[in-house]
Amino acid sequence: MATHEKTHLLVDGENIDATLGSSILGGRPDPEQRPRWDTVREFVGEHWGHPVNPLFFLNASGNLPRPFVQALLAMEYQVIPLAGAPGEKVVDMAILATLEALRDRPGHVLLGSHDGDFADELLALLDDDERRLGVLGFREFMSQSLTADERVEVIDIEDDVQAFSVQLPRMRIIPIQEFDPTRFL
Repeated sequence: MATHEKTHLLVDGENIDATLGSSILGGRPDPEQRPRWDTVREFVGEHWGHPVNPLFFLNASGNLPRPFVQALLAMEYQVIPLAGAPGEKVVDMAILATLEALRDRPGHVLLGSHDGDFADELLALLDDDERRLGVLGFREFMSQSLTADERVEVIDIEDDVQAFSVQLPRMRIIPIQEFDPTRFL
């Protein structure tokens, strides 16, 4: 059996940003409304108890957001800028290829995306009983194909990780055990 001494954090930057902007904020996020990616990396390391290999996938077909890339590099992320033909989903292609490559390599895997297109490749990694798998994002926007298997941990980027400096205007389903009426009074 393989030993899993690190966690591979695969971030679909486009997907997280698009969900935040269109589904939660209804427009382009202000700087304080964006995730603190250093907090995400630190949370993953502490939560799963292993060093983190943080990979941030970006579509650089149009342009490369240099200040953002520099910030990610300073936060110890490996930035993976990708380019392709118009209409090619280069980030999806690269994440799928990375998930496939991880089948033969040890390590836990946490996917930062809501996209169900990754479900088959992610769930294929469950063949190893020692490997932890998870998805990171906004719980209510996660594809059911990613979250249907109880062995895949769902980590909410705002509620669990607390990766935002401000509270986002989200409509959340509240488990009755967590209901606090004083939040609404």
